[in-house]
Amino acid sequence: MSAVVYPMRTPTEVVTGLRHARSAVARGQLVCVPTDTGYALVADAFNPQAVERLRQARQMPERAPVGVLVSGPEALHALAADVAPEVQALSHAHWPGPLTLLVPSGDSLSWDLGDTEGTVAVRMPGHPVALELVTETGPLAQSAARVGRQKALVAPAALARRFADEVALVLGPGEQKPGGVNSTVVDATALEHPAGKLAIVREGAVNAAALFATLERTKFTSSSG
Repeated sequence: MSAVVYPMRTPTEVVTGLRHARSAVARGQLVCVPTDTGYALVADAFNPQAVERLRQARQMPERAPVGVLVSGPEALHALAADVAPEVQALSHAHWPGPLTLLVPSGDSLSWDLGDTEGTVAVRMPGHPVALELVTETGPLAQSAARVGRQKALVAPAALARRFADEVALVLGPGEQKPGGVNSTVVDATALEHPAGKLAIVREGAVNAAALFATLERTKFTSSSG
């Protein structure tokens, strides 16, 4: 048995696939979606049971933190305890796209993303399928669609077979193939302190030069520590 695959090639397939994906997320189920950095497993970020199912599907350690997909820079103000000007500049310049921003999590949020130490890793996906889904559902907990350190799968049919017992459905990539390069991760949590600076945790699809150029244009300084 395999999970259902919606190719997302025609307008009808897009409407149908998104409707079923939205319903699955609302029921606390997992969905496999294409992003600009590869396929991801996603779940309602505010449903702890769904987030735990995501970890189990990935065979992640208990309480391992997961990231969050959002529909735009404005979501940062709803999810983060504080949005520094540097973070605003980077999100507006490089979203949607493969840039993950690690920011302090808002204290009032009723979610459990694991042992995050009071932070949340946020990204606005650049793939139209993932972006449309998160726009309709709200924030989605996400992690790469692979098990452990296994090579990531890219074919929807293969993903449907691999995660047949874990996901409700797989959304095809439509006209845009999912990317294969990790997102760049920038830690902005130190900006809570007067002398704090940005730190590049992982350089991926957005290189350091592009980040520094953005900050320079807005007269900020950062560190690639």
